[in-house]
Amino acid sequence: MPLQDGRDRLILVGRLGAAHGVRGEIRLLSFTQDRAAILSYAPLFDRAGTRAFSLRASRPLKDGAFIVRLGGVDSREAAQALTNLDLYASREKLPATQEEEFYVADLVGLLAQDPEGRPIGHVRDVLDYGAGQILEVAPEAGGETLLFPFTRAVAPGVDLAAGVIVIAAPVEIEAREEAGGDAADAP
Repeated sequence: MPLQDGRDRLILVGRLGAAHGVRGEIRLLSFTQDRAAILSYAPLFDRAGTRAFSLRASRPLKDGAFIVRLGGVDSREAAQALTNLDLYASREKLPATQEEEFYVADLVGLLAQDPEGRPIGHVRDVLDYGAGQILEVAPEAGGETLLFPFTRAVAPGVDLAAGVIVIAAPVEIEAREEAGGDAADAP
């Protein structure tokens, strides 16, 4: 949905945390590669792009977090009302990606197809639980989503212009119980 001022893409860059103190300060967790870069992307927006937040002051905490003062947020209650609000930056404020580097928003919605060009589904999300990124793909035929590691071996080709990502699904290995043997001993 295009925004009124012409921005058509917002990228998730952070999340507001708990209120800090009584004067409207609030914690801000940055999701940007350079954690402090989020401060230069203001104004930040809510998911719908309808509310803009200016940063009036900030000071760093540990682990990529900051204590910030937002324009129009002058009380603890106003800050508490924003707890866990995701913040988005206008796409044009963000740096260009390098080769083989993507914003999650660029990948979501891509058609996933196998190396022969047969459709698998569409990328629904990119998950990251700390051990590497995982592509969540909604299958064309419906049913439970499929999960693929986002590695060069499994996703050897991404063509943003064509809206396609090639998925070379790994061969699944299942242990088989053999008569008189343990599943761990199965070939």
